[in-house]
Amino acid sequence: MDLTHRPRRLRGGGGVRRLCRETRLSPDALIYPIFVDETLSGTRPIESLPGQFHYGLDSVCQAVEECQSSGVTHCMLFGLPAHKDACGSSAWDPEGVVQKAIQIIKKQYPGFYVIADLCMCEYTDHGHCGILSGHEVDNDKTLECLARIALSYARAGVDMVAPSDMMDGRVAAIRAELDANGYTGLPIMAYSAKYASAFYGPFRAAAGSAPSFGDRKGYQMDPHNRKEARKECALDAEEGADILMVKPALSYLDVIRECSEAFDLPMCAYSVSGEYAMIKAAAAAGLVDEHRIMCETAVSVFRAGADMLITYYAKEIAQAIRKGDIG
Repeated sequence: MDLTHRPRRLRGGGGVRRLCRETRLSPDALIYPIFVDETLSGTRPIESLPGQFHYGLDSVCQAVEECQSSGVTHCMLFGLPAHKDACGSSAWDPEGVVQKAIQIIKKQYPGFYVIADLCMCEYTDHGHCGILSGHEVDNDKTLECLARIALSYARAGVDMVAPSDMMDGRVAAIRAELDANGYTGLPIMAYSAKYASAFYGPFRAAAGSAPSFGDRKGYQMDPHNRKEARKECALDAEEGADILMVKPALSYLDVIRECSEAFDLPMCAYSVSGEYAMIKAAAAAGLVDEHRIMCETAVSVFRAGADMLITYYAKEIAQAIRKGDIG
């Protein structure tokens, strides 16, 4: 048979396949979530997230050491405070759990990049992401609190803040507060298109952040909406966000693609707890090859247009890149 075009020529061996890859991954683009519990000494397995742990302030550097040994150089901090109240005041306490964790990590590992998730749901006794007015979250009152939290993280030495609350105008409020206090160089990673997803369940169990009543559909996005994601990204970019994000990742690859093409800012994706837990459960049941599924899903997110990925598999993906399984 006389065939001029034979695409299989570039699929024949490992060398040529790697040479011709259109999507390339790097450990530098991976961000590992770390849960720090103010009440804990040592570590404690997270039941809802097999293979993940809560860390005490005395053990948080263990998580950093594991990241660095795997080639992961960025983390996202989540705090579990000892005290919760209606306004989430522990979130901006200079002696709060995340503030202390930042200081501990940066003292021992000054080159390790620390991003702090910025939200109030872990700190409020009602589990919602802001200040309540009756049974509704008061958007504008919440902005004041978010700005205070951002400033407290900046003073603790954080490298980046990442507001995940989905309040209107939060990026502008945070940017103004940081700039007014001399932190003009501190970047903001905005959870721009954060959907009201069913994939968050394991995280809410891990962070103790499930709402005590109602749900978060009043401020998180409707999964049916695609164009709204572009609007949210545009608003965050206009307000001064340095990085945009789509969350979750796998069910929203179309949104990642569209927003990454529409905006010049770097695009982050968050492969959330439910995505991780489903792979773990399927692997434990012998239904899938965990390593291959982990690699394939990570590639899909970057192929869709993400520049960086928050994932509970960050350490394993970094090792897979080193081995040449992906990358």
